[in-house]
Amino acid sequence: MRASSCGFPNALSDSSFRILNFLLPSQSTCASFTLHFFVPRHVPNFMSYAIIKTGGKQYRVAEGDVIEVEKLDVEAGAETTFSEVLFLSNGSSFKTAVDLKGATVVAEVIGGKKAPKVICFKYRRRKGYHRTVGHRRKLTELRIKSITA
Repeated sequence: MRASSCGFPNALSDSSFRILNFLLPSQSTCASFTLHFFVPRHVPNFMSYAIIKTGGKQYRVAEGDVIEVEKLDVEAGAETTFSEVLFLSNGSSFKTAVDLKGATVVAEVIGGKKAPKVICFKYRRRKGYHRTVGHRRKLTELRIKSITA
């Protein structure tokens, strides 16, 4: 029995048909149900992105992304440039840090804000020792404008 005789939209190879053989109710007919296989007709167009390093952290960015990084000393509305690009991908091709000596990522500063408060509560049982310490990280919001290699 061939895969095309059961009404499959795409013909399968014999090895693929043997793997799917357990799905069929009988060897002679498959009229009681229909199997549909969705095979992509095209390869999707992947967007270019870069991995940059700032504030001791690494961020995956693409053009138009809005990210929050550790506080930068830049005013709102100004542009900042990140020259430490670790990785760059243009869909099918990619470059690593060795190949990216002159690569830059330009971002526009949207503004500054604070992260949610983090509370650290320490205590020792039966000793009367309680300490509450909290902090809020200061962040800078950025919109990525361009990635150049």
